[in-house]
Amino acid sequence: MFPAACLTSRTIMRLVTMFDAAAIFDGYAQDRDVTRFLTWKPHRSRDDTDAYIAHCLATDPAHARTYVLCDRRDGRVRGAMDLRRFGGHRLEFGYVLARRWWGQGLMTEALREVVAWVFTQPALFRIGAVCDVENVTLARVMEKADLTLEGRLHRWSVHPNIGDEPRDCLIYGKCR
Repeated sequence: MFPAACLTSRTIMRLVTMFDAAAIFDGYAQDRDVTRFLTWKPHRSRDDTDAYIAHCLATDPAHARTYVLCDRRDGRVRGAMDLRRFGGHRLEFGYVLARRWWGQGLMTEALREVVAWVFTQPALFRIGAVCDVENVTLARVMEKADLTLEGRLHRWSVHPNIGDEPRDCLIYGKCR
C-alpha cells in the first residue's frame, strides 16, 4: 500500500503520469548538477524521459510508486520522489528536485509528510534511504525530516555521473 497523494502547505505529491514528461525533462532530468548523485544519467532527449515514466508506470504498484512533487498553487512539477517497499515492513525512498527549487525546504516538507504517513500504516515499521557520502544536501534533508544517521555503507552504490566504481553511502532511517 502506498499513499494516493501527499499534501503539504506548499506542495502536492501525486502519482507520475505520461503527461509529466515535458516538465520532468525540461525541469531537471537533463541537468547534470541535479543528477550528479543519482543512479541514472541525465536524459539526452524526451524519449529518455518517456521511457523512464513508462518504466515507473509498469512497475508493480505493490512494490514501488513514483510521484511528482508539484506546487499547490500552479500545479507545476518541481521534482519527484519514489517509494519502494521491501519485505512488507519497510519503505525506502529516493528523490530529485529541480535546481531552481533547491534551498526552499520543499523536499524536507514532502519527506516529513511521507514519514508521518508511514507511521500511520500498521504494517510499516521503517522508512529510510542511503545517500552518497558527498551528498550533504540529501543528508541534511533526511536529518530535518527526523531520520537518524545509522552508519556508512562501504562501496554501496554506483553513481554513474561521478564514476564507474561503487561509492560509500550513508544510511539514514527511522523506525517505530
